[in-house]
Amino acid sequence: MIRKFKKFTQLSTEEKKLFFEAYVTLGKMRAAILTVSFKRLTRSLEHKPKQEEVMFLNEAQMQTAKMVGRAITRAATYTPWESACLAQSLTAQNMLKKRGIPGVFYLGVAKDAESKEKMKAHAWTQCGKNIITGGSGHEVFTVVSVFGWE
Repeated sequence: MIRKFKKFTQLSTEEKKLFFEAYVTLGKMRAAILTVSFKRLTRSLEHKPKQEEVMFLNEAQMQTAKMVGRAITRAATYTPWESACLAQSLTAQNMLKKRGIPGVFYLGVAKDAESKEKMKAHAWTQCGKNIITGGSGHEVFTVVSVFGWE
């Protein structure tokens, strides 16, 4: 516990602010996932064709997007509620849109290796050519929906 606190104190002021914003937003998004329909959650987003062209970001936007992604990943490990990929993607969308950084988030499905009848789902966020959240293992999922914001 002391090691984690020491690590946190070594973060820059900006990274600490992003961590707290991510933590609070993850909570809001988790509550929304549990209480609001998915259609309503994504109402403010633009449904995109599956083959979304990659938007160009300048260097400052890309650095901010990466910092937001790291903050979300960090915060998600400390939430007492489940902060899985969908909550992380919605949090990333919220935080990036607030900063004027465009991006997309993908929803994908794959067959569950343990059971041939079951499916599993995954969500990940991308800005430019970089995956911001949910990048681990996204390659095995077939994209079923793409949502973007500007």
